[in-house]
Amino acid sequence: MLEFLNALEAMQAEGKKLASTKTEQIKLSQALGRVLSEDIHATIDVPPADNSAMDGWAYNSKDISEVGQSLSVSQRICAGDEAQPLQLGTAARIFTGAEIPAGADTVVMQENCSWQDKQNVIINKLDQSGANIRRRAQDIAQGSCILKAGQLLDARQIGLLASIGINKIKVQTRLRIALISTGDELIPAGKGPLKPGQIYDSNGPMLEAYARELGCNIVMRSHAPDDLQASETLFKEAAEKAELILSCGGVSVGEEDHVRTALENLGELDFWKIRIKPGKPLAYARLPKKDGGTCAFIGLPGNPVSAYVCCHLFASTLVRAMQTQQHCFPKSRQATSAFNIKQTGKRPEFIRVIETEKGLERYSNQSSGVLSSVAWADALALLPEQTEIELGQSLEIFPLS
Repeated sequence: MLEFLNALEAMQAEGKKLASTKTEQIKLSQALGRVLSEDIHATIDVPPADNSAMDGWAYNSKDISEVGQSLSVSQRICAGDEAQPLQLGTAARIFTGAEIPAGADTVVMQENCSWQDKQNVIINKLDQSGANIRRRAQDIAQGSCILKAGQLLDARQIGLLASIGINKIKVQTRLRIALISTGDELIPAGKGPLKPGQIYDSNGPMLEAYARELGCNIVMRSHAPDDLQASETLFKEAAEKAELILSCGGVSVGEEDHVRTALENLGELDFWKIRIKPGKPLAYARLPKKDGGTCAFIGLPGNPVSAYVCCHLFASTLVRAMQTQQHCFPKSRQATSAFNIKQTGKRPEFIRVIETEKGLERYSNQSSGVLSSVAWADALALLPEQTEIELGQSLEIFPLS
């Protein structure tokens, strides 16, 4: 049975081994949530020239010797204008973002000036040379590496790429995932009414949404009955279509749990237990493809909270590594407990919490079948086994968004 950190490391290592080398070029407008496949170097300076950080007047500090001195205004420069060299002994009316004219070395804020008329300005505050000027290449220098391969792109990086004039980039192709729910008791939402013994399949839609959030391409969505031969047939089909199979249920040791046996018959079962709660029965395997390749397989527990927790911690780590992302582990940080609890279990437990002004508050029912606890929570808090958690104690939490 793997320890939590060992399982994360195993997922990352496996993902890196199986990472795709396929890339595609896309428009920058389509880049949200994609993974950059090459380093990006700037072809220009940003900003491309010295410019004003303020609305005011640009002048040469050598032309001002005392507060209250007047300078004639020789030109007016707006953002986007081409500045002319500054005439000796004059000032230029300038606006935020406008290029600094040659010969000027300082910008004085308009609040620190008196504008007698449109021909002359009185400087009421003497700034140091260089004040209120944003220098050329202050943000980005030509030739510098601004983003590295493996960067997951969000609005911030997209803006950065646009700032150097890039409108097409090379990214990793979307990871192909097959999703399989297992269990005779499951029926799709909307196909009711429920018969005795039936439940709606919540895990399938939940995991599909999670996979899409991770930027994956769902190439197959299916249901496996509680039958060994049918499971093997379905897994073989999925392995040919996908790079990763994500299944849910059937990984425990019951007579109707066939996933583990199917994996052992078809490929190589790496591990199937992790020492955490919820989510101990998690299987990882490698299934062969007809072309000699390998399809990764993660078998998640069937209880919905266990399925979500294991997907958030382990499946996401594997996916990020297969996408060649720079950072694969789930994000975590410290937060303060607003509850007391005596942890008597023999496994570390991930409980559903929400962060408030008082600190972390826990959901009242932490059962692995209570999916409402996940919908309510904004983080998972890691509680060490057999430990008494005190009010105000620092805990590691894993944000859910």
